[in-house]
Amino acid sequence: MRTFFPSDSCKESQLNAINPQSWLQVERGKLSKFSSSHMASSSIESFIKVPEPPILPFFKPIDYVEVLAQIHEELESCPPQERSNLYLLQVQIFRGLGETKLMRRSLRSAWQKAASVHEKLVFGAWLKYEKQGEEPIADLLATCNKCAEEFGPIDVVSQLPIEVNGSSQETVVMNGDKSLKYVNFKIGDEKIVCYRQKIASLSAPFHAMLNGHFNESLCEDIDLSENNISPSGMRAIGEFSMTGSLSEVLPDLLLEILVFANKYCCESLKDACDRKLASLVCTRDDAVELMEYAIEENSPVLAASCLQVFLHELPDCLNDEQVVEIFSHANKQQRAIIVGQASFSLYCLLSEVAMNLDPQSDKTVCFLEQLIESAETDRQRLLAFHQLGCVRLLRKEFDEAESLFDAAVSLGHVYSISGLARVGYIKGHKRWSYEKLSSVISSVNPLGWMYQERSLSCEGDKRWEDLEKATELDPTLTYPYMYRAASLMMKHNVQDALAEINRVLGFKLALECLELRFCLYLAIEDYKAAICDVQAILTLSPDYRMFEGRVAASHLRTLVREHVDDWTTADCWMQLYDRWSSVDDIGSLSVIYQMLESSGTKGVLYFRQSLLLLRLNCPDAAMRSLELARRHACCEHERLVYEGWILYDTGHCEEGLRKAEESIKIKRSFEAFFLKAYALADSSLDQSCSSTVISLLENALKCPSDNLRKGQALNNLGSVFVDCRKLDSAAECFINALKIRHTRAHQGLARVHFLRNDKAAAYEEMTKLIERAKNNASAYEKRSEYCDRELTKADLDMVTRLDPLRVYPYRYRAAVLMDSYKEKEAIAELSRAIAFKADLHLLHLRAAFHEHVGDVSGALRDCRAALSVDPNHQEMLELHSRVNSHEQ
Repeated sequence: MRTFFPSDSCKESQLNAINPQSWLQVERGKLSKFSSSHMASSSIESFIKVPEPPILPFFKPIDYVEVLAQIHEELESCPPQERSNLYLLQVQIFRGLGETKLMRRSLRSAWQKAASVHEKLVFGAWLKYEKQGEEPIADLLATCNKCAEEFGPIDVVSQLPIEVNGSSQETVVMNGDKSLKYVNFKIGDEKIVCYRQKIASLSAPFHAMLNGHFNESLCEDIDLSENNISPSGMRAIGEFSMTGSLSEVLPDLLLEILVFANKYCCESLKDACDRKLASLVCTRDDAVELMEYAIEENSPVLAASCLQVFLHELPDCLNDEQVVEIFSHANKQQRAIIVGQASFSLYCLLSEVAMNLDPQSDKTVCFLEQLIESAETDRQRLLAFHQLGCVRLLRKEFDEAESLFDAAVSLGHVYSISGLARVGYIKGHKRWSYEKLSSVISSVNPLGWMYQERSLSCEGDKRWEDLEKATELDPTLTYPYMYRAASLMMKHNVQDALAEINRVLGFKLALECLELRFCLYLAIEDYKAAICDVQAILTLSPDYRMFEGRVAASHLRTLVREHVDDWTTADCWMQLYDRWSSVDDIGSLSVIYQMLESSGTKGVLYFRQSLLLLRLNCPDAAMRSLELARRHACCEHERLVYEGWILYDTGHCEEGLRKAEESIKIKRSFEAFFLKAYALADSSLDQSCSSTVISLLENALKCPSDNLRKGQALNNLGSVFVDCRKLDSAAECFINALKIRHTRAHQGLARVHFLRNDKAAAYEEMTKLIERAKNNASAYEKRSEYCDRELTKADLDMVTRLDPLRVYPYRYRAAVLMDSYKEKEAIAELSRAIAFKADLHLLHLRAAFHEHVGDVSGALRDCRAALSVDPNHQEMLELHSRVNSHEQ
């Protein structure tokens, strides 16, 4: 979910209403003191309090690898119409794992494999919703004479097949007079002359009326005045009976004819009306009005066209009560008209959008109730029950939430036990909650969330122990770090508290953790550090609100800023230089945020901001900054560079290169040459392009720029020289980069020492980087390559402590264990990381280990799960083929 999904129980223990002015006076020197000498724990607790972790509305199987493997196996043999639902299940698993990139790839697969127009509409709209903010990319591609692949709109009319029941009626006169060639339909005072047999051919009722045993078969005049059809409408019907076309008919008349056609079972006429009306749907107002007719008259083409308009306008259209009403109260038959067989997929999408807008809203509940009704398999039902249980819990509807969680558990969703335990905890049944979770922990391979949830029912040391175990099993959970940091602060262990929260911020830039650290700094009156964190928060989320949404972060920044000295532009550049050089990415973000307030060269600063955000693994925020850089570019050649980076970062490398070349034609600039060199080096496997990249970087270094960027260019140039084995030139580049304090160049220089067979010098060089870099997990990992096995192990253990998401240390330790014939321990080492990170390389290695020990089923399971992560990985495909042949 895009928004914070707070637990309901955390609101039971909320802070007292916070008035920031009470602890942050605007006037300097009037700030109430919180120093440890006279700071009571209750004073700290008044604003340093950690909300309980939310029960997440995600599908979280006990063994996601097993489920992914099952899905992959089913995809190999299932009918085409079932594939999109299987990919949708993949989407839900990857979402629960926090793997956004993998989730979007599975969503794209669901769109590509859609077996119906309705699925195409739903998954296309979902992809568009996921990529909100990337709309300018289509415009940029258009400037390169390339069309963006869009996920709508599509031509619904041509995509849906014509389904007319029965064939044209035979013109056999059963009882009538053969001389009656025409029939006159009287409507009021007017007569509409039609060809009798043409009208008879429209439907069985008309055929029976005009050629059968009814009195009308003998009549030349037939009165249709009481059938809600106007003379104009009847003339259009007569014309259609002759031509099969409604091309000149006005929309209001089409609606009239549609109702008439439905009444008299004129399938071809109805289908023509359906399609003609569908082609006229342009706006949301059109869609709202016409969807009512589509449902009433069972017009699937018109309904699909209206649906497309609604989905194209997500999320805004869910603020329209008329649209919400249509989706909220549709019964099974109406859902089939609206979205065919894709009802579950539709309500999955609508529920997610509604939860992101307001998880406690009535429309969220309505959509989730529809999701339950649309579910056809146990997997679908357990997800729907769990999600509605989470929403009911937020709304404090505890009995309903309990019932829903219980239903999800009965279908096999063990994670929903956390919801049952939370409800029990809220109702005061702590012992029951503790025992419920203890039973789960003892019956399955335990996961971090189990200990985290059980900790809420404990106190003191037991709670601490459970949270330590939660971190051991799943270091990505933020609540344990936050709880420990807050607890240490209550005991006045300031440095330990900061060290604890810094542990998680070292590898996961979570807003709630930055907020807590901000509060810790306030408590010790370190306002420089506090403003650094709040400015980083505002960079990541400009509208962020602190203290459970009560106070805007921007307001807190205003208050804190009164207690720090103002920086001149020169001061800001010095601070940025120092923090960039010490690899303090959060600190650098903060300085840039401050510089943006006063600097006239905003484009350059937003661009620097985007580089930092990419380094911090915040791609969406980085793209937002790049777009701001483009918007604030001071000249055309600068704008072209930012456009080039936007295209490059979204996978359009050739178009990015073209933008760089256009920029160079206007003006030879550092950034244009750098972009072209970077994109060319990254996209070409041809070694002959190295000389071109070297030339481009040398040209970049001849252009004006600051040392921050020149250091990066020198570092990149040195890396290219290393690849070309021009070690002396590489060393010169790295040394020059270090002279202007580009600290990361130590890593390149270490590589040069290693290639010169001087491992000791390489080790020493990496040690310098470790000492100077604030974020140094990658430096420890790289240094491990330049020492003996014991020191390597120590360095890689440090990497895992600093950043447990880096997978190389697990793979190395597992390989060492395998070499020592400790197969079980080797597999366990990989399993430890796989439990919280769906990584191709970990799964690949574990599959190979399983194959080595003869566990064919385990190897096949890991192969299938790995191919769910990357379906086109060649080595994985070969291993899968080999293992699969063993099983057969």
